Amino acid sequence: MQLRSNDFEEGKPIPRECAFGQPGDPVALSDNRNPHLAWRDAPPGTRSFVLTCIDGDAPSRGDDVNQPGRTVSADLPRTDFVHWLMAGIPADCGELGNGSCSDGITPHGKRAPTGPAGSHQGENDYSGWFASDPQMAGTYLGYDGPCPPWNDARVHRYRFELHALDVPSLGLSTGFGLDQLRAAMDGHVLASAALTGTYAINPDAK
Repeated sequence: MQLRSNDFEEGKPIPRECAFGQPGDPVALSDNRNPHLAWRDAPPGTRSFVLTCIDGDAPSRGDDVNQPGRTVSADLPRTDFVHWLMAGIPADCGELGNGSCSDGITPHGKRAPTGPAGSHQGENDYSGWFASDPQMAGTYLGYDGPCPPWNDARVHRYRFELHALDVPSLGLSTGFGLDQLRAAMDGHVLASAALTGTYAINPDAK
């Protein structure tokens, strides 16, 4: 199975239009459009797909994050930050257009993100990130793009992963989390494909 995008190549930068944040003074909001994704060569017996996007380079501590005069060290241990979870993508679906599932930033989170007919979208980690911000706090469903710390010395890698499943549904309701998704997928994955893009707001990130 193969996964590709018209918007970026493996290991190359994700366009700013597909990000939540972009360089500003020091950071500004961006267009937050989901990237184009297309896939093919799913194995026989595929009855649905699951799509995830996870940043594996999120800082494990927030002490220095977005603090003037400080830098998030590239050596700091990193953790996962969920940007997109979608289950129940129909087996006859092989493409998602740019901006088809997210087009713009929705304060307090998208309540009913668009997606292929029959699909269900989970909660991303912006719910926790904005929990203490009264202007943005809420439940963030569907896709919300990259916004790494503007003072992070490390370029972040965003892994889009598609899984072909042997069941038409995992029985998940909208708003599920990553742990729920992984538990439900266990034993049902026929094949997987991944595409990793990079993104940084800090011009000196490496």
